[in-house]
Parts: sequence; C-alpha cells; structure tokens
Amino acid sequence: MDFVSLGTVQRLKVDRAIETGYVLKKEEAEILLHHNEITNTPEVGEVIEVFLYHDKNNRTVATMSIPTIQLGTYGWAEVVEVVPRLGVFVQIGIAKEMLVSIDDLPLFEKVWPAVGDQLFVTLSKDHIGRLLAIPATEKVMMERREIAPDELLNTTVNGRVYRTSREGTAIMTEEGYRGFIHHTERKKEPRLGELIEARVIQIKDDATLNLSLLPLKQERISDDAEQILQHIIDNDGVIPFSDKSDPEEIRGTFEMSKSAFKRALGSLLKADKIEQRDNQTFLKEN
Repeated sequence: MDFVSLGTVQRLKVDRAIETGYVLKKEEAEILLHHNEITNTPEVGEVIEVFLYHDKNNRTVATMSIPTIQLGTYGWAEVVEVVPRLGVFVQIGIAKEMLVSIDDLPLFEKVWPAVGDQLFVTLSKDHIGRLLAIPATEKVMMERREIAPDELLNTTVNGRVYRTSREGTAIMTEEGYRGFIHHTERKKEPRLGELIEARVIQIKDDATLNLSLLPLKQERISDDAEQILQHIIDNDGVIPFSDKSDPEEIRGTFEMSKSAFKRALGSLLKADKIEQRDNQTFLKEN
C-alpha cells in the first residue's frame, strides 16, 4: 500500500466480507475494514469512502469514521495521554490516538499540555511513514485568524494557547482572534493547549490582540488590601503600621511599596474594615 494514502480519505471497493469485517481493495492492495470501524453496513461490490491509517500492528486499516484532521487539514484535538520523554497523544476522532512528538513540544515539560487540553494540529508522516500529529505553525494560525474588532478593547476573551515561550504566549480565541501575551503580562507561563481567560489591552494594526493575564490596577490594590487585612486578623486585630510607617519596614513585612500600602489601607478604611490610632492599624468589628 502506498504510504501517500495514509491520513487521507479514499474511495475503495468492498471486495468481500470476512469474520472480522470487510476487505477493501485498491488495485492490488487489500485493506481491512474492521467491524468496529463500520458506521453503515456496506454491500460487497460497493465503493465507499474511508479514512486510512496504521493500526498498532503497523498494518494499513480503514475506518468509516472520517476525522476532520487529515493530511493537510487542521483541527483541535484533545490530549488524552502525556508520556514523558516521548510526547503527548491526542484524539482526532478515530480508534487510534496520534502522537505529538517531543520534538514538536516546548523544551520544558512543565508547560507541556495536560490531559484535557487541546492542540490545533494536522497530520504528517515521519521518515518511515508513520502518521504523527503536528501542531500548527504561526503562519498557519495567522492565515486562519479573524479580524478583531475595536470594541474588544478592555474586554475579556477565552482562548487556547498554541505557542508558548519565555518571550510570551500566543492564543487563538474561541471567536478565532489571534492574541499575544507578553511575558511581562503574565505571572507564570501557561501550558500549551491550555484554555485561558485574558484581558484585551490593545488592538494592533494587523487586527490581532495584545492581552494580559494580570488583574487591573484596582484589582491588584484589592489583593494588597486582602493581604494586609489577613495580617491584621492573624495578629489579634492590630498591627504596628499606619500610613506614616517607615517604607523599609513596610516592604520587609508586606513586600510592597509604601505607596501601594497606603492605597491598600485607603481602600480598607473606605470599606470600613479598619481604623488607625497612635500609628497602629486596628481591625473594626462590624
């Protein structure tokens, strides 16, 4: 059987029925269509469309379940197994799971996909003719992107990571917009294939998005305020700090600048959570 047919849909004639299924023929080649791969019972002599691949015994077999992902076509495939030092296996809609090789995954395994993540892949063949799943390149993703409208600015979007590196993270949103998260706009590097929610901080001239995984400034202040409030609670409702405290003492205890500390105290005062007396801050019992 010519390996060129693997990973593609072929029209083959049903030659005969056997105990395990049907034998299909193309010229002199014979291919098994197992009972488990039948969606509609064929008739002997009928020409049917099937997808061809190698089974676990490296035999060319057919299935009537036609996957979207084939040689030259792309789609999202779910990760079903992660094998260190080998790669990850994805499900494309047939009985056999396809390998995404370690050669096509990030250098660091900590950002490899996890089970349940999804990769945008096509099929290709290695040097001995085996089918592999190959993640889409940046060029492919840019060709498939939708034009992002200006009204997306300052909204949130959901999308899958299709490329990640120390420089930043590229995603494709559920609407088909291409987005990029610079490393300064994330606290940690997301996994390849991970579904994330990000905030749109810029619509670029090429109608792609610049995104951020960091909270808004006022939300970051709320995080600081929560940290201070918890510290007060943990210290029996009083701390020897106020908005007049020494900046180095503040930084040594809370790991934040004095200006951030004062903003956080201000938000707690406004929320009537605390009160200040004698250069100390007390928890208010409401």
